[in-house]
Amino acid sequence: MALKQKPQDTPERLAFYRKIDKSAMTPLWAVFSDIITPEPKSDCVAHLWRFDQARDYLLEAGDLITAREAERRVLILENPGLRGQSKITTSLYAGLQLVTPGEVAPAHRHSQSALRFVLDGSGAHTSVNGERTVMEFGDFVITPPQAWHDHGNQTDKPMIWLDGLDIPIVSQFDASFAESFSADTFPATRGAGDSLARFGAGMLPVDHVARQVASPLFSYPYARSREALETMKKQQDFDPCHGLKMRYVSPVDGGYAMTTIAPFLQLLPGGFKSSAYRSTDATIYVVTEGTGRSTIDGQVFNWGPRDIFVIPSWKWAHHETETESVLFSFSDRAAQQKLGLWVEDRGNV
Repeated sequence: MALKQKPQDTPERLAFYRKIDKSAMTPLWAVFSDIITPEPKSDCVAHLWRFDQARDYLLEAGDLITAREAERRVLILENPGLRGQSKITTSLYAGLQLVTPGEVAPAHRHSQSALRFVLDGSGAHTSVNGERTVMEFGDFVITPPQAWHDHGNQTDKPMIWLDGLDIPIVSQFDASFAESFSADTFPATRGAGDSLARFGAGMLPVDHVARQVASPLFSYPYARSREALETMKKQQDFDPCHGLKMRYVSPVDGGYAMTTIAPFLQLLPGGFKSSAYRSTDATIYVVTEGTGRSTIDGQVFNWGPRDIFVIPSWKWAHHETETESVLFSFSDRAAQQKLGLWVEDRGNV
């Protein structure tokens, strides 16, 4: 009975609970159904953020505070069910970052893993451990744990991207460390494109020994990823739940590109209606191309280019497209699968 319903309280039991409470103890049977639930239970809720509105807010923030003063000029996307916790899901953080023309977001490093997904602007750069990459729309960029990184914008237009980090996961383990560098930028030690040449051409350096906790290929250009999807769609091999969905991987071992965060890119043809699907990894979606709608736990969210929405853990969802659409997404599936926790349900498929 305790799995779904708490045992009845009696005067004797309540007196016993009060007595042991003074010794910092609690009876398991009084809380069992709250801490071990028959199905996933979360305060995370489905929600959609309109990019156009967020962009206006970011540009307004750009007039209020500099990137140097803010360290990172970011508006956090807080899940409405988790307000005040800096979380977009119970395990992940997301925010929109602005770097204006001529600015530098100062170099620092931290134990949290980070991803960038470029949404607006062209030609700004991020530097990871001394290698710079120029960022274009749709590019997926990784900052591994404890990697020195800074951002700069030498163009004449603002640059905006989505940040995704495993801050709640690291905080859960009490393993957060952060450090500022002594200068705004970390010294360049490798030429631009070095990691792409070493690890992104279907080859590896002959003496490479995998020591990274993330992919050594830290920049995944959207042009290459989009071209792959375009070639594959000619086969019309669309999964009923996901359309054509690919995961970003490490070229060293084929595992996820990040240790705690699983990033994906998927193509849904125009007029596609996916089958209902749910899984234990709450997932953040970014509409890279196209228009359509997603029904999440019975609630309909209409979306367009660059909008961002979240599907909570273990909630039924399906997508319907008006035009051909490309969705970038990320979740904590990488961590869940390593821990043997991840579960999916493909409905009637």
